[in-house]
Amino acid sequence: MKRTSTRLADGREIFYYDTGEGAARAFPDTRPLDASAVASSSEVRRDPLLGDHVVIASHRQGRTYHPPADECPLCPSTGGRASEIPAPDFEVAVFENRFPSLAGDTGRCEVICFTPDHKTSFAELDEERAALVLAAWTDRTAELSAREGVRQVYCFENRGAEIGVTLAHPHGQIYAFPFTTARTTRMLAAVAAHRARTGGNLFEEVLAAERAEPAASSRVVLEGEHWTAFVPYAARWPYEVHLHPHRRVPDLPALGDEARAEFPRVYLELLRRFDRLFDLPDPTPYISAWHQAPAGDGREDFALHLELFTVRRTADKLKYLAGTESGMEAYMNDVRPEDAAARLREVASA
Repeated sequence: MKRTSTRLADGREIFYYDTGEGAARAFPDTRPLDASAVASSSEVRRDPLLGDHVVIASHRQGRTYHPPADECPLCPSTGGRASEIPAPDFEVAVFENRFPSLAGDTGRCEVICFTPDHKTSFAELDEERAALVLAAWTDRTAELSAREGVRQVYCFENRGAEIGVTLAHPHGQIYAFPFTTARTTRMLAAVAAHRARTGGNLFEEVLAAERAEPAASSRVVLEGEHWTAFVPYAARWPYEVHLHPHRRVPDLPALGDEARAEFPRVYLELLRRFDRLFDLPDPTPYISAWHQAPAGDGREDFALHLELFTVRRTADKLKYLAGTESGMEAYMNDVRPEDAAARLREVASA
């Protein structure tokens, strides 16, 4: 992998990731951007009753919203139209978000573009490109984690208007949080309590139990030599899959070579199965989220894993977070996890 680093007209960093050493991506950004506009006015506040952190980012109300395809800011720059990516072509590009929720003392937000092709999706990438994306996630996690004040790095993709995506180009985001997120905090507490009670690792035991289930009632969706994907026992979403490496590691930089090599095949197969779930012309909306260990206590017991889920529950119905979910965080799932797993096995590639 070759990484080329340069800056946009307003001073933001941009990184190009290429499979070949010969790629040259240092194209100047010719846009008349104001460097002072980059600074985020976000504020991190802590809920005194729950202990959760909330980011107040009112400046994001003016961010780019559903532009036409020929004005997409994530496509490569071409004659007469300059975008966020000055190069006329690229393989994978990562840059600082122009409208960040987190910046400066409150963290950092980056955008990762998986491909220059506006009309494709991650599921349509080949394994080499998927491996390059994994390398970029890994590189950004290592670099951002080393920054002073960063507590947790979160790589994720939102896909589909139903999810709330405002830019249709295939892309994800990378957040460097100045705090440990609420979901991870709860995981760490459960893992620590289990360790104190039994001496074992809860992540390892959950994965082992899922892999040991009889085939007839299994929630395992697919299994490789180094990865297993399964629908969790208490799934919150109609179709929700957790993907774990068999050897527990805290984050992407710690992932072994064998698991790294197998990941593209397994992950692409998962995404393609999601797209075949409902037999619709439009791709399935989803959120794909890497859960990585934060800095500090509990890191040694955490397990890197990816959680993939869709808000679609049938071909013509969405799962909305209504009164119980949004108001009380008490989830009500319309699809039995074992049935969801069976369906995801049914739509496997031939």
